[in-house]
Amino acid sequence: MPHAYGYRAKTRDLFRRPFRKHGAPSLSTYMVNYKKGDFVDVVGNGAVHKGMPHKFYHGRTGRVFNVNPNSIGVIINKQVRNRIIPKRIHVRVEHVRRSKCQANFKERIRKVEEEKRNDKSKKSRKRLPTPPKGELRVDGSKAEQVFQNPLFHKEIF
Repeated sequence: MPHAYGYRAKTRDLFRRPFRKHGAPSLSTYMVNYKKGDFVDVVGNGAVHKGMPHKFYHGRTGRVFNVNPNSIGVIINKQVRNRIIPKRIHVRVEHVRRSKCQANFKERIRKVEEEKRNDKSKKSRKRLPTPPKGELRVDGSKAEQVFQNPLFHKEIF
């Protein structure tokens, strides 16, 4: 078979739906509210052909810059040779999901705010690097010396 260079070339497994997850997307997909500045993952849904992103953007994380009735505008960085270009693409809601890239950061902020409320003392909350390890004294008088003699084969010498 000849090799094809089409828009959806080599996407047989890329846009495949998971096992027993075929058919139209659930209604919860359409009910998510996206706002400007949200981080989203672009993941092409093979069940919906309209508004599908190019295969390059599949699995990439970007930031919402525009919200339309049927589509979401996303800024995604793309490396082209020696530079990184912020690309602006519009993708339908079925091919976008909320990103979890800031989950750890937001959890840490929640903990710090809770500590501030509970702890009234004004101690510093800076994250400091781990201090150097303490000194360790090695007693050499009890150490045993072991010499390793080279092994020779009788056949060689």
